Amino acid sequence: MGCKSWGSRALVLWCIVLSLIHSSLGSKVSHFKWEVEYMYRSPDCLEHVVMGINGQFPGPTIRAKDGDTIVVELTNKLHTEGVVIHWHGIRQLGTPWADGTASISQCAINPGETFKYRFRVDKPGTYFYHGHYGMQRSAGLYGSLIVDVADGEKEPFHYDGEFNLLLSDWWHQSVHEQEVGLSSNPFRWIGEPQTLLINGRGQFNCSLAAKFSNSSVSQCKFRGNEQCAPQILHVRPNKTYRLRITSTTALASLNLAIGGHKMVVVEADGNYVQPFTVDDLDIYSGESYSVLLRTDQLPSKNYWISVGVRGREPNTSQALTVLNYFPTSASKLPISQPSVTPRWNDYNHSKAFTKSIFALMGSPQPPKTHHRRIILLNTQNKINGFTKWSINNVSLVLPPTPYLGSMKYGLNNAFDQRRPPVNYDNNYDVFKPPVNPNSTHGSGVYTINFNTTVDVILQNANALAKDVSEIHPWHLHGHDFWVLGYGEGKFREEDEKKFNLKNPPLRNTAVIFPYGWTAMRFVADNPGVWAFHCHIEPHLHMGMGVVFAEGVHRVGEIPRAALACGLTGNKQN
Repeated sequence: MGCKSWGSRALVLWCIVLSLIHSSLGSKVSHFKWEVEYMYRSPDCLEHVVMGINGQFPGPTIRAKDGDTIVVELTNKLHTEGVVIHWHGIRQLGTPWADGTASISQCAINPGETFKYRFRVDKPGTYFYHGHYGMQRSAGLYGSLIVDVADGEKEPFHYDGEFNLLLSDWWHQSVHEQEVGLSSNPFRWIGEPQTLLINGRGQFNCSLAAKFSNSSVSQCKFRGNEQCAPQILHVRPNKTYRLRITSTTALASLNLAIGGHKMVVVEADGNYVQPFTVDDLDIYSGESYSVLLRTDQLPSKNYWISVGVRGREPNTSQALTVLNYFPTSASKLPISQPSVTPRWNDYNHSKAFTKSIFALMGSPQPPKTHHRRIILLNTQNKINGFTKWSINNVSLVLPPTPYLGSMKYGLNNAFDQRRPPVNYDNNYDVFKPPVNPNSTHGSGVYTINFNTTVDVILQNANALAKDVSEIHPWHLHGHDFWVLGYGEGKFREEDEKKFNLKNPPLRNTAVIFPYGWTAMRFVADNPGVWAFHCHIEPHLHMGMGVVFAEGVHRVGEIPRAALACGLTGNKQN
């Protein structure tokens, strides 16, 4: 007898229970044992020390299905520093201690120690993981995390095969030197990256497209087994391929193009979007996209895949690899030059792409109203002569005791109890450098009532230097949010009338453009303590972030190892 024919309410509930049991039986638990360590590698043909996992750089790709549980036993073999790993885009429903944010969700894993991450992936999409302690992402601690649809489910689009493109930037200066420079007086900026990498591979001292260059750079000559040799994408004519594209850059905003081909964008940050066609796409640090590529060009040729810098005046060559059509030889380089990356400060191009992203019909819609609004002014400041980034004039400094533990156990002296400001002085001129550049450190928390709706307005402004306002991609842990709109200049109350409440995209990372604002809305329905920060690595290191807490009293048992430091460490002894 089918459930639909049962009239009793109790029986209907029992049917729901049975369906949940059935769905849980379809999921599985995947176990991984990882060791994080430094190793020698030549990501751009020059040997340097990189941070890898199990001898791999980038780290191993995790592949799971919606509803699966992932268990990673992470052993720190770095000898002289702690480590954590953040699972970027995974909401950690019920497992806030597994978010992998040092001083927020857990203690850093000490050298020689092993920590077990255990969490459920609850939404198909393109994700990644990376270090979230110091600037370890810049050192190479990152990899891909792909969640496929559950058995019996289908994607809202068809494709014949897929490729994964993990984009990053690379410096020859070690992250330790970079950190010291950022924390020095006088300030020493890290500069632009030496190389852009595709799946951990790039070329610094040669070029695949040297004959099209005006410089004296030499032509790369690869046998194919070099660590910096490009990974070729082998395709067959008249097929549709899904390209999963993720940016884990420390600094660079990027643009990707494929010579002679258009792309159809179908997914953003693990959420389906209304398909739209582009010649190229901008991608900011922390973002991920899926695009569909139709191999409808001449199969007697190969085609460039090019990645260039956007949003900053570039001093870094394009990253290149090849789309190789069968049966053409993969060693046959394209005969035309790579696509020219749009000019770095062509923000109209960037905004046109970003504002073309809408949720697929049937996606969750935002609540029509909000309970609370928080406006976050992004400024560059000075504290005792040191250069910092601040939010509402407070530069974030994380405490030694993880917030998740100190708030759950009521350890009020573990962090700053002053409430951080929810707005800024209305007289502040966002188009000029700050009249008073001085800021303060803070470790306060934005405490949000559980299950309420919050609007956050990210407000950009001029930096310390005249006529400088930078792009900032902001990432929220523990949630997706709806991007309700973008605007120029200072956000005003009447701008709320322009919000898109019909089909705003769900994202976990959103960009604010120079001298502009971005409005987002989320529901505080995930008990825990969550970071919200600029995903540019040196900016976060310099204080560009805030901390949200919601329903912490609802958090279940936290593994002892997650809180074995600071005041919570003392509590557990």
